[in-house]
Amino acid sequence: MTTAPVHLPARAGSAWLERTQFWGSVSIVIMWLAVLFVGVWGSDIVGNDGTRVPSVIVVALFASIATVAVARRAFARD
Repeated sequence: MTTAPVHLPARAGSAWLERTQFWGSVSIVIMWLAVLFVGVWGSDIVGNDGTRVPSVIVVALFASIATVAVARRAFARD
């Protein structure tokens, strides 16, 4: 007696949840929303001599580096 392989149907609504492009896009959008919120409500970095630098500059630098890393991973061709 032989058995046939069982193929379970894929869930109809979950195909987009398994896409790396979707989650890569979501994470990039959230990173830049964080930059926006820090730019609007964030404080300044104050040096010893009274120099003031907006903290959004540092956050945007790291967000741009992270955007490149996430984009390379999420949108890479297989």
